[in-house]
Amino acid sequence: MNPLIKFFRTKIYTALFLLVVILLIGVSGYKIISDYSWVDALYMTVITMTTVGFGEVVPLDNQSKIFTIFLILASVVIVGYALSIITEYILSKNDVEELIHKKMQKKIDNFKKHVIICGYGRNGKQAARKLLTHNRPFVVVEKNKELEENLRFDGVQYVIGNANEDETLIQAGVDRASCLISALPNDADNLFVVLSTRQINKTINIISRASLESSYDKLKFAGANNVILPDKIGGDHMASLVVVPGLMEFIDNLSIVGKSNINIEEVAVKKLYNTNEVRTIKDLDLRKKTGCTVIGYKDEKGEYVVNPEAELELEPDSKIIVLGRPEQINALNSEYNIT
Repeated sequence: MNPLIKFFRTKIYTALFLLVVILLIGVSGYKIISDYSWVDALYMTVITMTTVGFGEVVPLDNQSKIFTIFLILASVVIVGYALSIITEYILSKNDVEELIHKKMQKKIDNFKKHVIICGYGRNGKQAARKLLTHNRPFVVVEKNKELEENLRFDGVQYVIGNANEDETLIQAGVDRASCLISALPNDADNLFVVLSTRQINKTINIISRASLESSYDKLKFAGANNVILPDKIGGDHMASLVVVPGLMEFIDNLSIVGKSNINIEEVAVKKLYNTNEVRTIKDLDLRKKTGCTVIGYKDEKGEYVVNPEAELELEPDSKIIVLGRPEQINALNSEYNIT
């Protein structure tokens, strides 16, 4: 629940509690001081608290009059407080929603090099969880307002709107984003999002979901850097479990899901040393320093080398892929201040 709404509700509960307390004091006081019946005591308490001006059940003695004065003064304060809080909550509920959206939009406006996820279905939610575990800033674009409560509960920044509209993408900061994931269920919608995004931001990395294989080439032509076919990947994975079950079980145990159990990390070489110097994988000596093993290399052109040689010279804007146990990956991150 949002803190503002929680705050209002807490104040309402406090006001209701005070009303109940003053009601019980009034009933008990008239019962004891004036020896009224329970019904008469309740009646006198209610007409006194509401100040409707009806007459007393029986004439009041001095003690009862003093108690009534106290009850009127206390009731004016408490009832007035309760009415103001309840009225403020009712009138401000929409304003609270607006404040939440404004506060969130202010955060989004400060994002740079963030990720945008279009669609908060099954694939979009999985992508969001992965980014959360890696502390990557991201914004979800979702047109279904009914999912807003889920988005708040998951603690993500979001924009409610149609991802097919340029205004919505700009509101999510597509012009400043480093990557966009289009995870909409309809291939035509994903195609439109890819086209719009590529038109606004020429350098952004676009990853799109596709349901049909025939959509693959269209999405690539529209500007998607990568196109993922979830059904195909799932089928290949299941077939691999039949053909090479041991290997797939090992790969499944290589986790990059959470900070506590990451086994694989991609690291830019410029974070490891001064790239003005020429160094090799052997010179890094990561195995000795951290226990991690270099299993891959990505050069400046984006081409991969699996199991690179120790004498391979590292290019300034290249990356290495390392494998290790969670504690070894943590040692690597600590050694080189990698976040």
